[in-house]
Amino acid sequence: MFSAIKYKSGCLELIDQRLLPLEKKWVTCSDLESVAIAIEDMVVRGAPAIACVAAYGLAMDAFLSNTTNWEDYRSDFIKNCERLKKTRPTAVNLFNLISDAKNFLDSFEDKIPMSKVKTDLEKWADGFFDNDLETCRAIGEVGLSIAGEKKISILTHCNAGSLATAGYGTALGVIRSLHAVGQLNYVFVDETRPYMQGTRLTAFELIEEGIPFSLQVDSAAASTLASGHVDWVVVGADRIASNGDTANKIGTYALAILAKYHGVAFYVAAPVSTFDFNARTGEDIPIEQRPAEELTSFGGHPIAAPGTEVINPSFDVTPAELITGIITEEGVIRAPYPDHIATLME
Repeated sequence: MFSAIKYKSGCLELIDQRLLPLEKKWVTCSDLESVAIAIEDMVVRGAPAIACVAAYGLAMDAFLSNTTNWEDYRSDFIKNCERLKKTRPTAVNLFNLISDAKNFLDSFEDKIPMSKVKTDLEKWADGFFDNDLETCRAIGEVGLSIAGEKKISILTHCNAGSLATAGYGTALGVIRSLHAVGQLNYVFVDETRPYMQGTRLTAFELIEEGIPFSLQVDSAAASTLASGHVDWVVVGADRIASNGDTANKIGTYALAILAKYHGVAFYVAAPVSTFDFNARTGEDIPIEQRPAEELTSFGGHPIAAPGTEVINPSFDVTPAELITGIITEEGVIRAPYPDHIATLME
């Protein structure tokens, strides 16, 4: 288990996830705009990881500022928050992070020196990062408690591991916890088109830790589930509505339908910060449309006829009735989701 994020004294470094697994290259972000571009261009991805990077981006910009007090810097901070909000529209952790940052800094008096603002912002960002890591480990333990004493085989989609979080992961956090105590039987990994996060990232993480798995094309999921070799489907989430509808990587909805048909438990593993209490249903969740080139080219080489029209949503929404349970650091949430999520909100 490792982290793809490093920060120290105004220097933010990220593993370029676009190059994995063939090359482990660290990218240095020199200002807030480079942080925003890194999020937009998928140097970093995964809802919790995006939020962690945004936190360090805000801290870094303050660290590098030449202003003397909070009053002089406030407008820059607000501008930075607005820029970050435009990077990825679906992952709610980013928006929750920015709201938390604004609430944190509302307590600052105008004349507080920037030296204190810088110190406090860096401590706040470090705390956010550490909390995400602790949260992922807790999600893994809750997943382990569901298994009881059984050995579990899991099918997962996209990448919800160390690379998508501060470390350890959500869906892969459950897998790691089962593996650590000898209760993981096997993992089936969807390649996850078109960005291939399963092929490039999840397989990479599982190989690094010696966890047994097989990689499969997305369209093989139906046959794998029909074989009876899968006990659970476990996926991550980018936003969860108040009724339990969940947005995750495109293809998750189809996987949930297949799991329901074949009688396989379908779990979402996500921190409480992924809930959007302002979204009543999945219809309120914005779905990001990615560039056409992700479908019309591969490895930088065109593979579609010129002029091909493209629909490339990065996410889809899985209705709550298809979800067996939502594994959070606070425990497992089950139907009726609106009631239990309302209790969580309180």
